[in-house]
Amino acid sequence: MKTQFRVLVSDPLSHEGIEFLKSIPQFSVDVLVGQSKESLESIIPQYDALLVRSQTQVTKALIEKACKLKMIGRAGIGVDNIDIAAASAANIIVMNTPEGNIVTTAEHAIALLMSLARHIPQASASLKNGAWEKSKFKGTEIHEKVLGILGLGNIGSVVATLATGLRMRVLACDPLVSPEKAKACGAALVTLDELYAKSDFISIHITLSRYTHHLIDDSAFGKMKMGVRIINAARGGIIDEVALLNALNRGDVSGAALDVLEEEPPSHSNELLQHEKVIVTPHLGASTEEAQNRVGLQLAEQTRDFFLQNLIRHAVNPISHP
Repeated sequence: MKTQFRVLVSDPLSHEGIEFLKSIPQFSVDVLVGQSKESLESIIPQYDALLVRSQTQVTKALIEKACKLKMIGRAGIGVDNIDIAAASAANIIVMNTPEGNIVTTAEHAIALLMSLARHIPQASASLKNGAWEKSKFKGTEIHEKVLGILGLGNIGSVVATLATGLRMRVLACDPLVSPEKAKACGAALVTLDELYAKSDFISIHITLSRYTHHLIDDSAFGKMKMGVRIINAARGGIIDEVALLNALNRGDVSGAALDVLEEEPPSHSNELLQHEKVIVTPHLGASTEEAQNRVGLQLAEQTRDFFLQNLIRHAVNPISHP
């Protein structure tokens, strides 16, 4: 059967997902990971679909050269590496896979919270360096502490359920969630200022946009409970990193656990990386074998359904596709 659709995979995608697409006669799949901006721009005119994770920057310039492109697929939730407006203007559908990473990312947020409360990374590094500093790493219990969750969507609601199981008291701020839904996952809805004032821990689970960029800034830190601990496994840029550094140095914030940063990979000059009160991981929220297999296969299925059945699932932009 003649190949009808060419698919470019420019970021690592699960073997299961790639093999699934390759098994369909109507698809020709090229896996070209780590291409330069110039290389991508030179080859993109050949392709009907582009499948990415977070590494490939799908810019307006790239989209303008994609004369055949009908679909951009993101294996994962965040689409801030894709110029959605440019894709919409070019009538290219953008789809993500919001369900595959939910549990994995929520578990990572809880792991960061626990590590922050008990100084686990710092204590491990100290002991491996030959020290026995038991008193230095005295932690805090999370039992009966207040966890404030910014964003009670798919991931935030799982974090709330897990935290409730750990006997934490959970507050949440999300204008799109009903009190009934919040109650179902063990959370009480409050205003943002109330969440800041009452939370011992704050975990961020909102998307990055022009409205949420630097939402957690100097003003926000000034409203928070003294000694609060911050967890961000959502997107870098939601926290103003300069403001966070200042709050840590003042002692207003007792610690921060960050899986995401404004610049990724970060510059070695980023002072948060060396700060003794900060735990950092290299954007591992979705990095489990199970999650990567799920999102890779889900994206492959969405690609098949779009081209062969004219079915759109998890679109993040409006287009005039028939």
